[in-house]
Formats: sequence, C-alpha cells, structure tokens
Amino acid sequence: MTPSPDQPSRPLPAPTARVVRAEVTEAPISVTELADAVQDAAAGAVVTFEGVVRNHDAERAVTGIGYSCHPTAGQVVEQIAQDVAQRGRVRALGVVHRVGDLSVGEAALAVAVSSDHRAEAFAVCSQIVEEVKERLPVWKRQTFTDGSSQWSNIA
Repeated sequence: MTPSPDQPSRPLPAPTARVVRAEVTEAPISVTELADAVQDAAAGAVVTFEGVVRNHDAERAVTGIGYSCHPTAGQVVEQIAQDVAQRGRVRALGVVHRVGDLSVGEAALAVAVSSDHRAEAFAVCSQIVEEVKERLPVWKRQTFTDGSSQWSNIA
C-alpha cells in the first residue's frame, strides 16, 4: 500500500556497512593495508587509527607490552564491527587488535573506516576505538627498562 500524501512514509533502514576485517591476531598489523581494504568508490573519506606501543607510561620508560586476551576476544571484536556496521553511517570498516609481545613502535590496534564524508568517518573511527577499549577482553603487561613489569586493564 502506498502512503497517502498526508501520511509520511517510513524512512528506509540504513544500509549495513561492509566489514572487511574484524579480528584479534598474533601477526603484525598494518593500518595501511586496512585502509586499502576499506576503499570504496562512493567514499569521499578514509580515516584510520593506529594505536602503537609508546616508550613510556607516565614517568617510567617502557620497552614493550605483552597483550593477552580471553578466548572470546575474536568474537567480541567481530561483534563490535557488526554493531557499528549495522548503524550504516559508513561504507566499510575494519578493526584488528594484536596480541602477544610487542615492542615500542609496533601497532597494537588498527582501525580504518570509509565514508561519504569526513565527519562520519572520523566519528565512527573514534567510536570503534572507544568500544574496543571498553568491550574487548584484552589485558596488557608493560615491561619497563629496569626489568620490572606491571599488568593493567585487569578487572
């Protein structure tokens, strides 16, 4: 039945974004490869985030981080990607978190988003990063230059 002119039509549901990659891996990750994977001819913006191991935490020098995860971490990152994709604000997205021992400068988290416009791409990329930080069951053990270590992100 066609709506009459005095009855507003229902808006069509937003199309689901394409999820090109959503995983937890022990392999090195490349934000450049992820950005290439989310390319879309209709997108006017590709925004990326690369979370890297830094050489300090507050006043202490860091040599590396060991990331450990719960066995469900892969499913959780897939669910985060699907949740964001269902909102339909972007064309494509990818999110990868690395586990294992990482040195200073190595990527621990990569996110890439393509969208018609930059505002949506920036907003969704930021949203994915925040949801990963909040929902992903990953813990880190920082190693300091004095040989000591400290766990964080543990409930």
